[in-house]
Amino acid sequence: MNAKRKRPDTISDSVTEQERIVHEVIRSKQDMGISQQDMKREINLHSNLIAKCIKSLVSKNLIKEVKNIHSRRQKHYMSAEFEPSNEITGGAWYVEGSLDKEYINVLKEQCWRKIYGLKVATLEGIADAIKRSNVSQIELSKQQVEEIVKALVLDNEVMEVRSTGTGEFASIPVGKACYKCAGKRGYGGEPKLGALASIPCGVCPQISRCTPDGIISPITCEYYKKWLEF
Repeated sequence: MNAKRKRPDTISDSVTEQERIVHEVIRSKQDMGISQQDMKREINLHSNLIAKCIKSLVSKNLIKEVKNIHSRRQKHYMSAEFEPSNEITGGAWYVEGSLDKEYINVLKEQCWRKIYGLKVATLEGIADAIKRSNVSQIELSKQQVEEIVKALVLDNEVMEVRSTGTGEFASIPVGKACYKCAGKRGYGGEPKLGALASIPCGVCPQISRCTPDGIISPITCEYYKKWLEF
């Protein structure tokens, strides 16, 4: 379901024909928006005229510039009545277009502690424990908690297993996916470094949806590029 504000009944009479064309293209993209570069490929207008129309539409509050984590160097625009999709903002894991590593690491630490305390935990059990702990100011969805737990699995701190229905799994239905800590942490409770801990992928909860030809991709990831250049 698109996050959408009340649609304006009519466009201002002060809008020119060229501005109307540009606005219609931007509006057709709904909560995904469109970059200025992509607009040039869809609209049969000179790039300078498109830029002028965009500036005018922004000043009239008909469109707005939004952050797109997949194309940080390009300006991205959206019709004013829409709110940007999590696919372009990164959702809870991003603040002003930047990956919130500190917040992610806090959640990873809390998830690890909950799993360690429960010995064996289902995703629902972890999500419920995180909710009751009030560690996050916003309520995390089950999918978001799963992304954090998957990041721990990739870091080799947690392992995914299937319930056998006996012993420590007695309260969990047979075959249900659940999680256990992969081992004890080092002295002082410091987490051991997983194989991906030194690269951005190790703290990115979106990694399970990252594919070479997808919207989330290592090809377009600014953080991965910076790591390669380091």
